[in-house]
Amino acid sequence: MSHRVRRLLLTFAAAVLLFLGLVRPAAAHGFTSTVYAHVTADRDGPIRTELKLEYDLLVVSAADAGDDDPLFRDGTDAFENGDADARSAALDAHRETAVDYVTRRFTVTTGGTACAPAPVGTFRTGREEGVPYALLTLDWTCAGHGTGDHEIRSTLFPDAEGYVKGTKTIVTYDVDGLMGSAALDTGHPSFSIGQSWAERFWEFFRLGAEHLLTGTDHILFLLALIAGSRRPREVVLAATAFTLAHSVTFLLAALGLVEVPADLVEPVIALSIAVVAGWHLWRIRGRGTDAGDLPAPTGGRFGLDRAGWTRLCVVFCFGLVHGLGFAGALGIEAAWSWTLLWSLLVFNIGIEAVQLAVIAVLFPLFLLLGRRSPRAALWATGTLSAGVAVMGLVWFVQRVTGS
Repeated sequence: MSHRVRRLLLTFAAAVLLFLGLVRPAAAHGFTSTVYAHVTADRDGPIRTELKLEYDLLVVSAADAGDDDPLFRDGTDAFENGDADARSAALDAHRETAVDYVTRRFTVTTGGTACAPAPVGTFRTGREEGVPYALLTLDWTCAGHGTGDHEIRSTLFPDAEGYVKGTKTIVTYDVDGLMGSAALDTGHPSFSIGQSWAERFWEFFRLGAEHLLTGTDHILFLLALIAGSRRPREVVLAATAFTLAHSVTFLLAALGLVEVPADLVEPVIALSIAVVAGWHLWRIRGRGTDAGDLPAPTGGRFGLDRAGWTRLCVVFCFGLVHGLGFAGALGIEAAWSWTLLWSLLVFNIGIEAVQLAVIAVLFPLFLLLGRRSPRAALWATGTLSAGVAVMGLVWFVQRVTGS
């Protein structure tokens, strides 16, 4: 093996280790909490926000005195008992504490002046993706209401509770004739309701791109596709099948037309990683380390043999499941509108941009390595696939057992 080939192999191995170093031994979407906010108003009334907050995080975060706080004690007991009425009663019994916590971290301003919040009705409870949520309605009195210059800011969670590493606040709004959606997080905690279409585009594009980059399971699935493709045509067809499949289920699920429990989706996503990576290992099983033993398929439609078409069908089916995972991460719940659909499409464009970037960077490295040393390329793809398959199986067991 020449010095140049060894250098290429070491460079490739470093890239693989960089990606595998991102792996976390837990659910891909279990590290963040999502707050849902629906904002409405007309020119003659107050701005109304309907907030949905994860119940146990609200209880723990709002309890000023820690474990000895009455809200913590009553709210935790109600949470563990699984009694929805008791959960609502616990929050209402300590209403001032809970509302004060929320309104210090979720604010509305108009023309730079803070609006005054007032709770409407009592706390209610519900469930989002199987998790108990608290529902709080607030009316905000704003001195400059009607100008359209409204800013929404959210820094809800994480706090000292240490249960989550970040929070997305998904906002949908219909205020003074302006309609749209926004996604807030630690890096981008606020937005203006009067924002331009370009600003709205960037927010959801960024959110989609960040989700794929930080969603390690989706990245590993993509790596398995790249490693198992021997020609540009194969990786293009596999990526296209994956894109079409996850785009369909993502839009259907995000629009509320399809609903599948996360407890089912997450294990299947983990299993898909192991299966696609294991497919490549099966192809090279017992064929030695000579890449010549793995000829590229010839003949058939699009140059794929029966095994190639079978792999493509498997990728498409698993792509349908990954789309449900993307939708669960975004979590928008609002009445269907063209504005909402536009936001979802932009989110999906952000996902695709990162996916294409990863393919454009890594697949040429495989091709270059294969031309320089077919044996080294086979070892590299086999090693990568083995590591990805192991992580997929570990995640599958963890998500099925809840460990």
